[in-house]
Amino acid sequence: MASRPLNDDEVISEMNKMVAFIKQEALEKAREIRVKADEEFAIEKAKLVKQEQQAIDAQYEKKRKAAEVAQKIAQSNITNKSRLKLLHKREEVLQQIFSAVREPETPLHKTGGYVQFLEGIITESFLYVLEPSATLYCRKSDVEVVKQAAANAAKAYKDISGRDVDFTVEGSIADDESQGGIKIRSGTGRISLDNTMEERLRLLEEQMLPEIREKLFGKNPNRKFYT
Repeated sequence: MASRPLNDDEVISEMNKMVAFIKQEALEKAREIRVKADEEFAIEKAKLVKQEQQAIDAQYEKKRKAAEVAQKIAQSNITNKSRLKLLHKREEVLQQIFSAVREPETPLHKTGGYVQFLEGIITESFLYVLEPSATLYCRKSDVEVVKQAAANAAKAYKDISGRDVDFTVEGSIADDESQGGIKIRSGTGRISLDNTMEERLRLLEEQMLPEIREKLFGKNPNRKFYT
């Protein structure tokens, strides 16, 4: 059967079909483009959000660490200041104790035990010098009592060493410079010893300071070695 040409209505109908098809294709293509664009936008948005979040986290972490360092420095400064104040206070207490010993209400030279004390330290001094003659130096007001104590000390020295010792006593120490005791120099001048109250207390402070600190304040937790 031979084909016949389309009339105007048929042409218009075919054209409408083609237009509808093309329009549908365009709509679908537009939908695909929009979906792809939305996906790419979402991906790019997530990427940017992640980058910004990482940047914020990094900045926060940096500030947090800086704050921690500042806090540790502040705590260290406070601890050091507190430790220094404590050490200073402890030193004040120790000095108060030593001052009370150095300057008692009743000095030893005003007590009944002073002569016995002198006999002991003079005997000790003779044994330290260990020479046949020596000069004793004492407070001006102690000359007579030192002579008496030295005579007894010379006997004790002979009992111990089997030797005699000649001595002279000089009151060359001002009363306000010392609380008592003596200084000694051998006859040859080669040996001398300070056995005054002040020197004995100074040596005692040095020797007993660690023990006194421990008794008053307890053991030092930072100390690892003990002699």
